[in-house]
Amino acid sequence: MAVPLAGMTTVGVGGPARWFLEAQTAADVDRAFRWGRSEGVPVFVLGGGSNLLVSDEGYGGLVVHIGIRGKTWTTEGEDTLVTVGAGEPWDETVAACVGRGLAGLECLSGIPGTVGGTPIQNVGAYGQEVASVIDRLTVYDTSSAAFQTLTGSACSFSYRMSRFKGVDAGRFVVCDVTFRLRPGAPTLTYPDVSRFLESAGVASPDVEAVRNAILEVRRRKGMVLDPMDPDTRSVGSFFMNPVVSTADRDRVQALAGSQPPVYPADGGRVKLSAAWLIERSGFRRGDHDGNVGISTKHTLALMNRGGGTAHDVLRFAARIKRGVLDRFGIGLRPEPVFAGFDHHHDLEFLQS
Repeated sequence: MAVPLAGMTTVGVGGPARWFLEAQTAADVDRAFRWGRSEGVPVFVLGGGSNLLVSDEGYGGLVVHIGIRGKTWTTEGEDTLVTVGAGEPWDETVAACVGRGLAGLECLSGIPGTVGGTPIQNVGAYGQEVASVIDRLTVYDTSSAAFQTLTGSACSFSYRMSRFKGVDAGRFVVCDVTFRLRPGAPTLTYPDVSRFLESAGVASPDVEAVRNAILEVRRRKGMVLDPMDPDTRSVGSFFMNPVVSTADRDRVQALAGSQPPVYPADGGRVKLSAAWLIERSGFRRGDHDGNVGISTKHTLALMNRGGGTAHDVLRFAARIKRGVLDRFGIGLRPEPVFAGFDHHHDLEFLQS
């Protein structure tokens, strides 16, 4: 019997899975892929559904929902290593680490989804990325039907990217992640977080204070899941902040007539604010096209206003990308994972 998937995603759209399995152990993952190979059935791995858009037709193969749980804490000198099952809720994991006074994940508070998805996307926010604290991962290699341990340095992490999303897309299934953390000062680099702490009278914030500030800042942007708030019915940030040359930055500034927000990136390049580019290309918070639109709180969140479809989301996202491309010559890249689509013209444009 087909299993509906829309309710397993934060945006709430998409059709059913033809077959479905809840994988509670790594052995379940192995069995699922062995069955898929024997039956000639494609397999898709589903985590928390927070960064995922499923086609309206659904997925015609086996969807394996990762439900591997558990946390194990060990110490190595000043470091604490926590090994976390891929199915553990991400924000609960951050809260547990912050509760022990450990620094390194506090700025990633409030992000929906599960632990297994964080290395795939190299999840990052407010000056932190998981790449900086991932020690190792246990993965299932679908090409060899065997489990491996990969070090963080073997994951080819870059901005919102990893080998799991790039050259090895679909090859590995993350079963657990080990983070290396230690007590210390929190990361505090973003002005809106600093302003919040200043207004709250917190002069010397610790990791808990920064976590609380991040949660409040994200909540005001509609980026903390709330079933009562339709602005949170989205995939989170739909577009990545583009990394460009300094010449492109100068050209954008000249076209806009004002200086864009700029953040340093590797290789002498800079990262521009995708939200800033979208707003200066004629789009505003609250704009909508039928049943989908831009969040009233955060320009990068494309929300399902109720009754929206995956096709609606892609059409509206493509309209935004075209607007920014026409205005600034900058091609925005989508951040979500797309499942079940077959030659969809708007998706092909978004991924080009």
